[in-house]
Amino acid sequence: MQSPTRYQQTVRELSDRLVIAQADIRVLDAIKWDDAIEQQFFADKCKNLPAVDAVYYNSRPLPYCAETKQTELSELELDIKRQLGEYNPIAVIMRRMCREYKVVVQMLTRRGTPGFSRKSRELYGSAEDVFHSGEPTLADLGRMMSASLDSIEKRFPDMSEERTIPAEEAVGILQSRLDVSMPCPEHPLTVQMSDGIIADAAAGADYIKLRSGAMFNQRDLRLLEVHEGWVHLGTTMNGHQQPYCTFLSKGPPSSTITQEGLAIFTELITLSSYPERVRKVTNRILGVEMAEKGANFLEVFHFFLTQGYTEHDSYTLAVRIFRGSTPDGGPFTKDLSYSKGFVLVFNYISVAVRRGLLDRIPMLFCGKATLADLKTLRQAVDEGLVLPPKHIPTQFADGQALSAWLCYSNFLRRLDLKQIEADFEGIL
Repeated sequence: MQSPTRYQQTVRELSDRLVIAQADIRVLDAIKWDDAIEQQFFADKCKNLPAVDAVYYNSRPLPYCAETKQTELSELELDIKRQLGEYNPIAVIMRRMCREYKVVVQMLTRRGTPGFSRKSRELYGSAEDVFHSGEPTLADLGRMMSASLDSIEKRFPDMSEERTIPAEEAVGILQSRLDVSMPCPEHPLTVQMSDGIIADAAAGADYIKLRSGAMFNQRDLRLLEVHEGWVHLGTTMNGHQQPYCTFLSKGPPSSTITQEGLAIFTELITLSSYPERVRKVTNRILGVEMAEKGANFLEVFHFFLTQGYTEHDSYTLAVRIFRGSTPDGGPFTKDLSYSKGFVLVFNYISVAVRRGLLDRIPMLFCGKATLADLKTLRQAVDEGLVLPPKHIPTQFADGQALSAWLCYSNFLRRLDLKQIEADFEGIL
């Protein structure tokens, strides 16, 4: 192996500093509501707003001085510019990440105030965002998807599968699946139990946590294998293998949008998703839209109840939308990342296929990257600065099969579905 060049060493040193600087910026840890809030909410018979305000968050201080962290990131941004140059492509990515992390810190210093939600929309977007001028909004997508799901569920009202697999058993099942589909003898992946997560499952650097007390079915476990394992753990491992651009192992909010969108795309292309799953992702959009328009926690909680969720699940879904904010404040809009990211990733891959740029598609898995970075990162592979991804789902590793499907898809998107529906009325 050749010794690194001075340029490669500089990139590595600056990249490592960025990884260290962001290490204690943990968004979800900083905004979570503790168990006492949930217990009191249900003790009040779900009639009172949870007792969460700025005082609540201030009693849970950030593990760093916000001003010092901002200064550290600003100095690092200047050093990147000085040492790599203003227009160096890798420097542009790292400098943007520094600025983005500064906005994250600003958002977290505004916990429990209206400013938190404004910064959240700056980072993750709004339900009123469009994908390009004249197109429907993200909220419109949510309503359109909801209408389609309503039609399916009216015809098949008993489609949901009962969850009979306790978390303790699910850990073993999911572990055995990952051992086969993602073998990593040098750094094995693990599935663990956890009491400290709000969702039923969450991925870390080399593990997946399942919430103690949660129940699963086989569809859930297949989806977790694909979504959390193949995408979130896969991209993390590919980021950790990078010899110089170590920042690819960590992701700011802009990469969260790409990550969650890629995970949803992978769910769909592997036929791992199902209507109940799509309904949950869609309802999160509608819940965020309600909160953006002024709905409080109780109103959003009751919206989820009307969608057939249990009181516990409705509480959990509503908390996802209001965490970091207050029960009558604006939303934390991260849950838009799934659908917003899916549309952006689908469009990116479609355009890449149309232009014959199939080598760009596997780069989605090179680490915690954003769509805007992929051209630079693909060029960096040719320069020896970035390693191509090692862990890639087979559906993406073979660009020929994916491109064949998308060639048809690009044509089908041009057809008038309403006219087709009218034409097919006689045979349906």
